[in-house]
Amino acid sequence: QVQLVQSGGGLVQAGGSVRLSCTISREIYLARNMAWYRQALGNERELVAEITRRKETTYADSVKGRFTISRDDDKRTVYLQMNSLKPEGTAVYYCNAELVRAGNLKGDEFWGRGTQVTVSS
Repeated sequence: QVQLVQSGGGLVQAGGSVRLSCTISREIYLARNMAWYRQALGNERELVAEITRRKETTYADSVKGRFTISRDDDKRTVYLQMNSLKPEGTAVYYCNAELVRAGNLKGDEFWGRGTQVTVSS
C-alpha cells in the first residue's frame, strides 16, 4: 500500500525557517497535483500551497513571498520551504497528493500523517 511519508517540522522561533518533505513510498505510483495543507488547533484544514506536474504553483495569500513549494519527481518528493515564520503558522502540516498507479488512468487522493510545526514568539 502506498503512503506519503512526511519529515521535517518541529519547534522554530519566529522569523526562522523550516523545510518539510513528503515522499511517495512506492515507485510504481506517480503524482499529479501535490499540495501542503495545515490545520491549526480549533481551525479547519486549509490549503497552504499546491504544485502541478508542470510545476505551476499556487499559494495561500497568508504565505505568499515566504513559503515555496517544489517537487522532485525523480525522488518522488514534494517540499515546502517556509521562511520568515510567524506564530500564526503554528499548525499540523499535511502533505496531499493525487497518485496514479502505473498503467492506470484514474488517480486517488492520499494524505500524509501530518507533522507539527510550532513557531514561538
